[in-house]
This record gives sequence, structure tokens and C-alpha cells, in this order.
Amino acid sequence: MRAAVLHETGQDKLEVLDDVEAVGFGPGRVRVRVRATGLCHSDLSAMNGVLPQPAPFVPGHEGAGEIVEVGEGVRDLKPGDRVVVCWLPACGACAACKRGQTELCLAGFMNAGTPNFKRPAGDVFGFAGTGTFAEEVVVDAGCAVPIPDDVPFDIAALIGCGVTTGLGAALNTADVEAGSSVAVIGCGGVGISAIQGARLKGAAEIVAVDPVASRRESALRFGATKAVAPDGLADAKQQVTAGEGFDYVFEVVGRSATARTAYENTRRGGTLVVVGAGAMDDFLQLNMFELFFDEKRILPSMYGGGDVLRSYERTIALWRAGRIDLAGLITHRVPLADINEALDQMRTGTALRTCIEI
Repeated sequence: MRAAVLHETGQDKLEVLDDVEAVGFGPGRVRVRVRATGLCHSDLSAMNGVLPQPAPFVPGHEGAGEIVEVGEGVRDLKPGDRVVVCWLPACGACAACKRGQTELCLAGFMNAGTPNFKRPAGDVFGFAGTGTFAEEVVVDAGCAVPIPDDVPFDIAALIGCGVTTGLGAALNTADVEAGSSVAVIGCGGVGISAIQGARLKGAAEIVAVDPVASRRESALRFGATKAVAPDGLADAKQQVTAGEGFDYVFEVVGRSATARTAYENTRRGGTLVVVGAGAMDDFLQLNMFELFFDEKRILPSMYGGGDVLRSYERTIALWRAGRIDLAGLITHRVPLADINEALDQMRTGTALRTCIEI
């Protein structure tokens, strides 16, 4: 089958090959024909080494498709079922799951060191244990979550990561208070989803911060009340909060520099929500006095900070009711053969979310 492969960490181009085979099918596992997958910034971070990932590997973790085959012991899925790929399934048995923090379950990472594919040249891994930049993937049955027939594959793919992460940061992690002031730093697909979540919760002011003009324009369409470049954040803080700082600031970039900016623009007693996935050697510096004296809450948000399956269901319900716009997030569509074009669009910030049609 065809798949897009990164041969070595640090390379900026993928090679679309037709000699790749999905491996690992057996009891408790399913084979999925991928129909659509989104390009998430985490894929770029894995490619450039910010996120740890063995190479060679097939990027992609935000996908949807159809069940082709089910292994022994799989009872809740059958061939033909439409599913979204969940890259972080909950096992239901570990300490985190028993506490109700299923988004912190590490069971899904247990297969991260096992190759998902093979080629004549050797083994190939799948990013985050999946690898959806391929025509087929083999995953644990828990990674294939059934979706209703009225949810298109491209919409389902977004729900698999970016939308769930951004919406959940506002709805679950921050639990934004009605009438509050919000700033969102980084307005790609995840940041726009955080904006939509803040709007749903009744935030009075939502300031979108991004260096790319087209993203700022998009943010206004999705619910931001003001959109500024990074150098305009100080003025926006003064205009919206009289200089006090925002009630909630979402950092959706994954860098210590922007996290520090987010902290400084959060009011005393306010909440900084860290949504972006950053590097292990990138450290956020805070002094002990400000940490104590300002009493700002710092809340990391992993995969939306809530039960993933419940979040999927809620997102579909909101989409059906017209309360959130998911189709508008998809600004570009490309076939798998043009994946490198899509990567360039993401690097330059000209795309919110690119749907790769497979």
C-alpha cells in the first residue's frame, strides 16, 4: 500500500512509497482503511525531533476511516464500521483511569516502540502508535472509535485530535467562566478550537494572538472579539482589561517563550492553560516569589483534559446543533501524493487544518 515515510528525524520532506505494509494484526486488533487524516503540528514536531519518535516512521495521528478486518476477541466492531482513530485510548484499568483521568492513561504508549509497518528495507514505526498518513493502519480495537454515519470522514479526523484538544482546554481544563476575558496565543486549528470553546462558555472578550494575518482573520470568524499580532498583545491587554491581565490565557504554541508571555499577560489569580506540546529541553522559568505572590493557576491540558470518548460525543453533538464550525477549519485539501505541499502550508501558517484525502 501507499504511505508517507520520514526516513530520518530532522528531514523536512516525506517520501510517498507504495511498498509499505501494515503489520501487527491479531487478537484484539483491527485493520482500518484510512479515508481522511488531518495534518497536526505535532506531526511536524515529531519530524523535527521536538517530540520523541523512533524513525523511520509514518506520521499522522488524526485520522478516520472504515474497519476492514477485526481480530479474534473484538466484539464491538465489524468490517464496514466507520471509525475515528484515537491515538490515546484509555485502558480502563490503570490508576489514572480509575481516578477518572482517562486522558492521562499511558497504555496507548506501550505500543509506541513496536513497528506498525514494514518495507523490504526494514521496519517502520507509526507516529503515536498509529501513522495515519497511510492507506491502512493496524491498531488496538480501543483505538478505533465508532462514529455515526452522518459524520463525514474529514470532520471525524479533526475530532480525533485537534478539535478535541482545543475545545477541551476551554471546556474541561479551564472551565471558562461566563463574562470573562480570554486570550489565545497561537491560532491554528487547535487554537481556533479553544476560541470556539471559550465562546461556547460565554467569554465576553476573546483576543486571538497570531503572527499570521490570515489566521487572525479566521479567528474573528470563529468567535474572537479582537485579533492582534504578537506585538499588539500589550495594547490589547490594556484596552480589554485596563492593564490588569486576562482571566484566562491559552498557550497553543508549545514554547517556553510564548508560555512566559502568556503568564505575564494573565491577571493575578487568573489561569494560564498550556495546550501546546513542547520539547523536553525547553524550560519555562518562573521565580518563586511571583509564583507565590501572583497566585496564577498554571493548568497543562493533555488531549483536552477530559474523558476522550465523552469529548468525541460532545463535539459531534455540538457540531450537529450548529454550535461549533468544524468544516470551516479545513482550509486545504490535498491527496497523499501532495503531502509535502501540505507540510509547507503548515510551516508558513497559511493553513488552519489540511485534510489529506487517502
